Amino acid sequence: MRKLALYWQILIGMILGVALGLTLSQFSWGSAFVQDWIKPFGNIFINSLKLIAIPLILGSLIKGVSDLKDISQLSSIGLKTISLYILTTFIAVSVGLTIVNVISPGKHIAEETRIELTLRYASDAAQKQADAQIQRETGPLEALENIVPDNIFGAATDNTNMLQVIFFSLFFGIGMILIPEKQAKPVKKFFDSFNHIILKMIDIIMMAAPFGVFALLTALVTEAPSGDLFVALGMYAFSVLLGLGIMLGLYILAVWLITKRSPSFFIKGIAPAQLLGFSTSSSAATLPVTMERVEEHLGVHENVSSFVLPIGATINMDGTSLYQAVAAVFIAQAFGIDLSFAAQLGIIVTATLASIGSAAIPGAGMVMLVIVLAQAGIPEAGLALIFAIDRPLDMCRTVINLTGDAAVSMIVAKSEGKLDEQ
Repeated sequence: MRKLALYWQILIGMILGVALGLTLSQFSWGSAFVQDWIKPFGNIFINSLKLIAIPLILGSLIKGVSDLKDISQLSSIGLKTISLYILTTFIAVSVGLTIVNVISPGKHIAEETRIELTLRYASDAAQKQADAQIQRETGPLEALENIVPDNIFGAATDNTNMLQVIFFSLFFGIGMILIPEKQAKPVKKFFDSFNHIILKMIDIIMMAAPFGVFALLTALVTEAPSGDLFVALGMYAFSVLLGLGIMLGLYILAVWLITKRSPSFFIKGIAPAQLLGFSTSSSAATLPVTMERVEEHLGVHENVSSFVLPIGATINMDGTSLYQAVAAVFIAQAFGIDLSFAAQLGIIVTATLASIGSAAIPGAGMVMLVIVLAQAGIPEAGLALIFAIDRPLDMCRTVINLTGDAAVSMIVAKSEGKLDEQ
């Protein structure tokens, strides 16, 4: 018998979790049973995601930067590519924040449910307040100063120091491409292998995703059976999908205005890669098809696509970064936390940088969300609120990720005179 695809397994886990949660909610002992014997497995799953976050950044970022081979590649095509990727990611996070603040999906949760959630995670709220007080007492350049760690091993022991780990990874990768290739080769091989091992560990973790979702959904239903929570989840999903739709429209518009290629030409050319990306939830798995479509059907020369697309699979995660922004604010709203303008600017910076280290595989976006939540001081327990519907949203944001890669490759090729005429 053919094995069910992972997304079907997760959907089944979701359904069974909700069903069991609703059933056990009818018994006085149900909630305690879930707390003692089911929820711990959900917590173990979330902890495993947090466990892999720092190694994932180190492996993915150092490998991605060192793949540039030569620092001179950052000029011309390289500079344009990276600049456009950072720009589109920044736009994506900004779009996500705008939408989630306008729609406010987390505010659909009733005050009673919000109070219950806040009390349940009172220690997180107290820590948030303490961090806010410390922030008010710091100088204007304190945030910039804190990006540079004085001890990378110390920074790597705390998930709230992810920006420091990202800085070190970028610095380390640049150092590797500035020394002779022969000297860097052993280290390059190590981090290439290290990255592959980390990605395989994520594959193993994701094998447990159906069980993790089952445990999280069962606990969610028994702990907060109020229907308003599920209305809020629906509004959250709508906010993410609306943002992804806007980004798709922006890609099409940019390609049309800059390359003079029609929207139908672009969509028809990239559609097969989009469908594969949707079914696999992996930009990396779809990369060979994306490259074939971009070269053979969108007219981008190979020497551009072979540089732009692999780099994009590493550092360009527009759909993922948009989702992280929406999810972070949604969770904050669900817990009744008002995020200041400065805090939301911090989310823009963190989500943009974190997306650089987001591996192009299923579930990596959830790992990177841990970074954004930790940096913003939002309770990480809120992951339980959104993981239930993460898989279908992951499929959608993968489509946006690879569509953004294709759009940037066309724009760079046009600017370099390496885009075939229609």
